[in-house]
Amino acid sequence: MDSLFDMEALTSSITEYAPRVVGALLTLIIGFWIIGTITSVLKRAMEKRGFDPTIRPFLASLVSVGLKVLLLLSVASMFGIETTSFVALFGALAFAVGMALQGSLGHFASGVLLLIFKPYRVGDLIEIGGGYTGHVKEIQVFNTVLVTLDNKNIIVPNGVVTSNVITNISGQGIIGVELTFGIGYNDSIDKAREVILRVGKECPYILDDPAQAVFVGELADSSVNLATRPFCKSEHYWEAFFYMQENVKKAFDAEGISIPFPQMDVHVDQ
Repeated sequence: MDSLFDMEALTSSITEYAPRVVGALLTLIIGFWIIGTITSVLKRAMEKRGFDPTIRPFLASLVSVGLKVLLLLSVASMFGIETTSFVALFGALAFAVGMALQGSLGHFASGVLLLIFKPYRVGDLIEIGGGYTGHVKEIQVFNTVLVTLDNKNIIVPNGVVTSNVITNISGQGIIGVELTFGIGYNDSIDKAREVILRVGKECPYILDDPAQAVFVGELADSSVNLATRPFCKSEHYWEAFFYMQENVKKAFDAEGISIPFPQMDVHVDQ
């Protein structure tokens, strides 16, 4: 009577494929461990050699993914799978996925361009034409992560970044703080200039070189607008800005210098 299972054939199959399965599992385990070690060594090597911190995670990620793909192809060949057919299938699948993810691939290409041309680096304070301002926390494969002044994370697609105007506020190391102070037409311009320069000297963030200057920027409808552009280190931009705004107002009050505001006279006919 024939058995439902041919025990001899089953035993033969197990004997034939068991070593392959065990070998494949060992190859995967050891391979992933080696890839992790290589990636860690690569990160440390890039850090020691002073590689741009912006590009380190990007390169490490590419190396890790590439090695894992090669590992999977090697494991497939252990089972007798034709790797050429597998590569062709993988290429067709990649093409189909690429067509479906054209936008994401565009963001990837934009990320590569950002890493090549480096309009900004990690830590820079930037403003993107779409209305996003913050310090660059990370440049990822598809997105740029910004940290706003109120400590919010903004994830901006790289395609949006490269298709807009990019203003690198802190890219030069020092930056001018654009300020305008209005005084009344009856107030002394020279006295107001002296007060603004004195406050700039007292500010711990304002640099002595380039020297601060104050000019009449505009004769407006209700005020004489004095323009000044003191320079500070990029990371102290907002500290300098807020210090000058507050302390110039206090100094004007102490010196009796008025800061006019728009007013409207209403005449009622009897």
